[in-house]
Amino acid sequence: MSGHNKWSQIKRQKEKTDGQKSKTFSKYGKLIAVEAKKAKGNREAAGLKAIIERAKAENMPNDNIERAIKKATDNSVVMESITYETYGPGGCAMIVEALTDNRNKAAQEIKFILSKHGFALAGIGAASWAFAKEGPIWKPTTTVPLEEGDIELLGRLVEELENNDEVQEVFTNAE
Repeated sequence: MSGHNKWSQIKRQKEKTDGQKSKTFSKYGKLIAVEAKKAKGNREAAGLKAIIERAKAENMPNDNIERAIKKATDNSVVMESITYETYGPGGCAMIVEALTDNRNKAAQEIKFILSKHGFALAGIGAASWAFAKEGPIWKPTTTVPLEEGDIELLGRLVEELENNDEVQEVFTNAE
């Protein structure tokens, strides 16, 4: 009976949870780096303190937090916030917020994910007209009704985009 020993099951479960933790920790690491850069390494700054608390709530190790702060205050790495616009299934507008230290890599990864599902990046302002920015959140001003098949495709597309290390948030105007 192959595949039925206990170690194989534990190993597969551990790989799955470790992968999820790694993605979460890398996203928080980037957020901490950005806030630490803004606060110039001051741990008592409100933004940095809030992100660190959220990271600790996700059980992020202190070593990872320290490394992210040190990386930000090192001045050799510059983290950029980039907004990509596209149209998804059923013509719904999508805004993808990314945080990266390599613009080209992030753009290529997002383009690859979109092309895999049959979509492409749109120009600047092509999709943002359907949203209003309220703080860090994009609220849709108009909505688009989707059919059942389009909803499933949109769900898979958004999930794959959010699983990318560079992507922080995905906003759509789908109903």
